[in-house]
Amino acid sequence: MKKIFSVLLTGMMVLSLLTGCTSEEPTSTDTAKTKEVAQETQETDSKAKPSKIVWYAPAPHPYFDEVKMGVEQFVKEQGIEVDMQIGPDWTQASQNEKVEALAAQGMTALSIYPCDASGANGLYEELTARGIHVINFGTDTGKPTTASFAVATDVQQAAYDATEVVIHMMGKKGNILNVLEVLEDPNTTLRKKGVEECVAKYPDVKIIQEVAGIKTLEEGVDKIESALSANAGQVDGIVCTGFNTTVAMVQTLSDYYEKQGKDKKIYTVGIDTDPNVIKAIQDGTLDATIAQNPKGHGYISCMMLKLLGEGYTVKEGQYFINSGSVVVNKDNLTTYESDINKVTQGILNTLGEIYLTK
Repeated sequence: MKKIFSVLLTGMMVLSLLTGCTSEEPTSTDTAKTKEVAQETQETDSKAKPSKIVWYAPAPHPYFDEVKMGVEQFVKEQGIEVDMQIGPDWTQASQNEKVEALAAQGMTALSIYPCDASGANGLYEELTARGIHVINFGTDTGKPTTASFAVATDVQQAAYDATEVVIHMMGKKGNILNVLEVLEDPNTTLRKKGVEECVAKYPDVKIIQEVAGIKTLEEGVDKIESALSANAGQVDGIVCTGFNTTVAMVQTLSDYYEKQGKDKKIYTVGIDTDPNVIKAIQDGTLDATIAQNPKGHGYISCMMLKLLGEGYTVKEGQYFINSGSVVVNKDNLTTYESDINKVTQGILNTLGEIYLTK
């Protein structure tokens, strides 16, 4: 402000000399005009660089619909605008193009689900070099990364827990069908590892077949049906660690039991809490599911960006924020949402103690 005032005052004095005026002190009117011009200049500069949080998902998916609800709750409760964007596909090239365009439009903070665990880091480096804070939601990127935080489920542990639930239902022996979504997704890779690590602990349990490459409900139904047919009578348990795979499993098992009867029980655990999944637990088609915290992924990541924009900095050694998960079965169908919400509130209450400093 002082610099602007000085430049303007100097300009006025030079103009006076060039027009042959005397070098007397500027009048109060001149001073007022100078201050007015300086204030307008400052306001223009401020408008040129607005504070702007962007939430970005790479492509349409039911999970992102739930995360978006958390972002919308943040907007409502905090009174801060967030630009919510969903991209066209799951490729890093598309994500780079869309996000770089948002940066050019004045984005100052970004909550994002990366398409590629390593490829996204190049994009992040460009953004942070421009002073843009980046937080991963829902999954993580490889290290090192310039992202400030990752707010996500510990998906490897959640997949491990789901597998262990199935194995105990099976009596710690038998064959498991491991149903995954797309292996290009960094979360799917971690879930695959979690399932395999758990199975390796039990010598009388094996993965009879891995089913993967499932992007849609229709693909899930086709592939699960084919796997059950190929291993007729030999599947004792199924673990599905993706939204589409779980909903597909519910539909497939409903048809399977209708045709085959329930003489051969297949113990099953899925992920997420789609209404069809909850209904399947109620009627016994599905034994359990893992409830993640997608609303928390949206709300917490935006809150962290808000605080970083207010001058908070990351505490040394802090990066991954485990948003929590809950095993849902018939016993807690009416209480699991409350349990997840308590986890979210607990994290929000400790942001300034555990993760940030000012």
